[in-house]
Amino acid sequence: MKISNETKVGTITALAITLLILGFNFLKGKTLFATSHTLFAKYTNVQGLANSNPVMINGLQVGTVYSITTDKNMKVILVNMNITKDVNIPLNSVAYIKPNPLGTTNIEIKLGDADKYIAKNDTIQTEASAGIFTEAMRRIDPIIDQVVNTIKSIDTVMQNISHVIDPNAKNNIQATLANLNKLSANLITSSASLQTLLNTETGSLSKSLNNVTAFTDNLMKNNDKITQMISNLDKTSGNLSKLDLEKTLTILNATINDLKSSIGKLNSTNGTAGLLLNDTKLYNNLTATANKVNLLIDDLKTNPKRYISFSVFGKKYKGAELTIPLPDTINAPYLKQK
Repeated sequence: MKISNETKVGTITALAITLLILGFNFLKGKTLFATSHTLFAKYTNVQGLANSNPVMINGLQVGTVYSITTDKNMKVILVNMNITKDVNIPLNSVAYIKPNPLGTTNIEIKLGDADKYIAKNDTIQTEASAGIFTEAMRRIDPIIDQVVNTIKSIDTVMQNISHVIDPNAKNNIQATLANLNKLSANLITSSASLQTLLNTETGSLSKSLNNVTAFTDNLMKNNDKITQMISNLDKTSGNLSKLDLEKTLTILNATINDLKSSIGKLNSTNGTAGLLLNDTKLYNNLTATANKVNLLIDDLKTNPKRYISFSVFGKKYKGAELTIPLPDTINAPYLKQK
């Protein structure tokens, strides 16, 4: 059987139309060979949502956007979603548009906790979604508020410090800063001096180290002499250790005891020396004798004729004798004897 050219052209045309319809529906997100149902959502702003954009639940694609329609007033935009996965969506679930500036805008369904589920070809609740920058600013706003509060607190603290610090304190702070400046300059000078001190060729420390090195060299050269001196000291200490120090200390201890005994006797009234040092009677007797001698001398000076008589010149003096010393004896006090 011979097929005519017209039949061939008609068959090819029918296949092309069928493939065109299938491809168009596939591009719109509607599959013909899989179980699917329609779900509607109403928005006031679709934020760049387009046909064939994915519908996501918990990060998994469960369908695509089939169509987006609206009226002339553009107040309500109806989105037709083709759900290709057999999933149960609770009645209190919410569908919101999730924009992505680096990718494709999609619809995200946030599942609720109701016991009943949305029927096919029904409308799901929607929620206005803020843009990505609005969401970022919403999260940043609390941080900005905290920063503002912190700045206000710092400003309050600075004002309190300004009130507390009087002009004298400010002057003291300025003087302290000036002193710190001087101190830093002195530290720079000191570091230069230290650098001069540490100079390996001309520094004082280098010279001191050279002197120490010379001293240690001399010690090394005289090591034998030092060893001999130490040996002699060792022998001397050995000879000292051989001395009978115990016997010497015993004799010294006996001498100290005898000296203590002698001092004890001197402090007591026993014996001649003790009586001479401790008995006041001898002192009183000597004082009385001295007084009498002084009185006698004064009487001799006053009445010499009482003691020396020459008959050639006259009679013997019979005046009254002195009973108290003369007042010119200043350095010889008299004790009145009882």
